[in-house]
Amino acid sequence: MADGVKKDEEFSGTRPVEERHRVDERSLARWMAEHIEGYAGPLTVLQFKGGQSNPTYRLNTPTRSYVMRRKPFGKLLPSAHAVDREFRIISALREQGFPTAHAYALCTDEDVIGAAFYVMSMEEGRVFWDPKLPSLPAEVRPKIFRSKIQSLAKLHLYDPEKIGLGDFGRPGNYFARQVDRWTRQYRASETQYIPEVEKLIEWLPRTLPEQKRVSIVHGDYRLDNMIFHPVEPRVCAVLDWELSTIGDPMADLTYLLMQWIMPGLQGADLAALNIPNMEEAADIYCDYTGTALPDLNWYFSYNMFRLVGITQGIAARIRDGTAASAKAIESAKRTEPLAKASWIYAQKAGAV
Repeated sequence: MADGVKKDEEFSGTRPVEERHRVDERSLARWMAEHIEGYAGPLTVLQFKGGQSNPTYRLNTPTRSYVMRRKPFGKLLPSAHAVDREFRIISALREQGFPTAHAYALCTDEDVIGAAFYVMSMEEGRVFWDPKLPSLPAEVRPKIFRSKIQSLAKLHLYDPEKIGLGDFGRPGNYFARQVDRWTRQYRASETQYIPEVEKLIEWLPRTLPEQKRVSIVHGDYRLDNMIFHPVEPRVCAVLDWELSTIGDPMADLTYLLMQWIMPGLQGADLAALNIPNMEEAADIYCDYTGTALPDLNWYFSYNMFRLVGITQGIAARIRDGTAASAKAIESAKRTEPLAKASWIYAQKAGAV
């Protein structure tokens, strides 16, 4: 368990800004003085350790700390790194009382620091990277899981129209759009030929499940994308809304449930850890939302295919020199194993 605690410490916190991620701090400070009420310098800029997508910074002042998310510098894939969408959705959800950071201001003028960005509140609390939660007492672990799962269920119960997000995603079958999107993203960043990906690109669009509900979808709902209260076992803020849209809530739920079949909880002694198993986790969600769980094999195949698109994009950014984390190389190496695992679940779902 010491390794898990070490992992929490390794990815948490800040470091000096890497040379390739430096921004014009004077220009940023001028912009903050003009656009953020109550801002008072001087400004100190640090970079968060975690994350491989939109570079994220801690902005310290004598009286308050902020967080800045910006697009990566350089050439980007179409529709990727949409910080303006992140800003919009956390603003809307915060108004509903959903646990997100407070969004202060959005800047689309790339002349300020070289890329679009937004500034939000710095939410103090705990971030856990190891789902076995080795740093916590056994009696607290199920409460962390329940809060995480119920927060997702709460998100899925909002009516997008009623909270001003009716146009946040396109109409039609969400999985059809997503399979098409990640196919295009994969093709745009392809660096190698993977036979399983070619079979998945042919099979997934032919076997789409019926979409029974429409909700806000986070798109990357996992433990390390949320901040927990400093002492209480509850979610204070859900982070990283880059992939959020309007779609099928089963995408988020089945992505969350994949934690039990991938490194992290796969093979763990859940009873000894006092952590819910996959069925118990699904029951928490289904009881809260009043929904039933579908057969999971197609969804697991899809979710792994989507991760193939993401890790392939990271591989392309490494090649192009725009990847935002030293951990990116590790993620890029997962592309082929994920593709093979995705095809195994596709076969369980009937693919031949």
